[in-house]
Amino acid sequence: MTFTFNGLAQIAVYFGLIVLLTKPVGLYLNAVFEKKNTWFERVLHPVERGFYWVSGVKEDEQQDWKAYTVAMLIFSVAGLLLLYAIERMQGVLPANPQNFAGLDPALAWNTAVSFTTNTNWQNYGGETTMSYLTQMLGLAFHNFTSAAVGIVLAVAVIRGFVRRSGKSLGNFWVDLTRCILYILLPICVVYALFLVWQGVPQTFNGYTPVTSLEGFKQTLALGPVASQEAIKMLGTNGGGFFNANSAHPFENPTPFTNLIEMLSIFTFGAGLLYFFGKVAGNLKIGWSLFGAVSFLFLAGAVITLGAEQQGNPLLATVHATNAPLVQIDQGYHEYALAQPGGNMEGKETRFGIASSTLFATITTDASCGAINSWHDSFTPIGGMIPMLNIALGEIVFGGVGSGHYGLLMFAILSVFIAGLMVGRTPEYLGKKIEQQEVKMASIALLILPLSILCFSAFAVVYSHGVSQIANPGPHGLSEILYLYTSSTGNNGSAFGGIAANTPFYNWTGAFAMLVGRFGFVIPIMALGGALAGKRIAPVGPGTLPTSGGLFAALVVGVILIVGALTFFPAYALGPIVEHLLMLSGKSF
Repeated sequence: MTFTFNGLAQIAVYFGLIVLLTKPVGLYLNAVFEKKNTWFERVLHPVERGFYWVSGVKEDEQQDWKAYTVAMLIFSVAGLLLLYAIERMQGVLPANPQNFAGLDPALAWNTAVSFTTNTNWQNYGGETTMSYLTQMLGLAFHNFTSAAVGIVLAVAVIRGFVRRSGKSLGNFWVDLTRCILYILLPICVVYALFLVWQGVPQTFNGYTPVTSLEGFKQTLALGPVASQEAIKMLGTNGGGFFNANSAHPFENPTPFTNLIEMLSIFTFGAGLLYFFGKVAGNLKIGWSLFGAVSFLFLAGAVITLGAEQQGNPLLATVHATNAPLVQIDQGYHEYALAQPGGNMEGKETRFGIASSTLFATITTDASCGAINSWHDSFTPIGGMIPMLNIALGEIVFGGVGSGHYGLLMFAILSVFIAGLMVGRTPEYLGKKIEQQEVKMASIALLILPLSILCFSAFAVVYSHGVSQIANPGPHGLSEILYLYTSSTGNNGSAFGGIAANTPFYNWTGAFAMLVGRFGFVIPIMALGGALAGKRIAPVGPGTLPTSGGLFAALVVGVILIVGALTFFPAYALGPIVEHLLMLSGKSF
């Protein structure tokens, strides 16, 4: 692998900024969800109470895990059906200056499920398919609500871990309202204004015809972009206004916006780790998990950077006299560099390899899916790391909550496995980990690989699945694996070489998204509910320490052994064999 100082420096600076943001964000989340005074309390609290009065919600009423989960499901289903109706009737609704027709049923369903589950998988080109009304009332609305749902579910699970007695996890409607009103909306107003300042459009005017310097006429797509871009990144949604997503200069125009967009992806995930330690009464517990995910992030970022800086030996410079030999097309050729300057295929020249690989690692570590380069054009190992990040459940800083409760699942499994190995009582935060908790954690753990591998296996033997891949051989398998990994993991990024806008992939992809969101969260909520009813026992000599570097290392080991090895056989047939064949001079 090859590294540059610039690339490693960008990773280090980014990580340093995330460390600095973690505590203030965590403290603000604690203030909002523990109903303490916030900066906006005087202005927004009357608005908040007005919402409760109109909707009939009792602010002080508590819910157990079942009631909390049912409320979340009802809200999600209602929003899904509303978005589906907007998409289907788009052609007769206002704010449609390009007169786009309504979407066909399969694509409308896939998109509605995608944005409801915070996946934001896009089998469509936004600027050629969606009206302004659909983008704002449909997609941007779900960018707020699906992000808020992810955050409040994580908060509810955390309450189950830390509360000393009782069975309540809070109130879904209150948590949802406070999350949107006190966190997402205020930040996004400032964020959107920042983006407008940097050059992101925010207009209701129609598309503009222009003449280029070469004299060619073209249509310039515009729209209310900044408002959607802000919540797209902050809410780790990833669904872009334009098909090119954050590679488009109207979504991500400058290196400054690129940095801020990357920071906003990890902001709430890092803050939730501090929030966890704060409400648990032991900040070391939160920082221990922070250390575990930091190791995974840095390792993934460095490997991806090294693979892309090294490049592809099949595109080598053939000139060095004493260079090693590689066989290409039955003949031997000399080469000095694997690929001069590294692999720039599919990357924006204004961002380069370092910012592109860092963005790819960040967006797949969290449940975002926004891209500023084409992951399908990465080298085999460079593309495998983002895919693995999603397959692990996007637990690295966790995005808007979904990865965070996945990380807590691995913490429970780590405690249980360690307890079996050393003969200590499996406890976490003073609560005994017993049969019910291990069952729920195991069910949640199996949901993701079951969906990813079963759907992928079906697609590679079904004619309508194989016919849509752009590349034969192992990379075609990687394209299918990435599609169902991204769908099940509620990420939304893609290996874009696969033509996924077909009935087969629209319907199966949508089902994978539903399984990845709700099939995963239900046992996790049950886990939180089971822990909520347990009393906290005092720490004894048989209690396994869960707040130090040793436990962080244990969590990393369990994640890699239990999580990553599940997918090793599939990756061995996809990106790993593609990498080995690339080194031997074989292309497809």
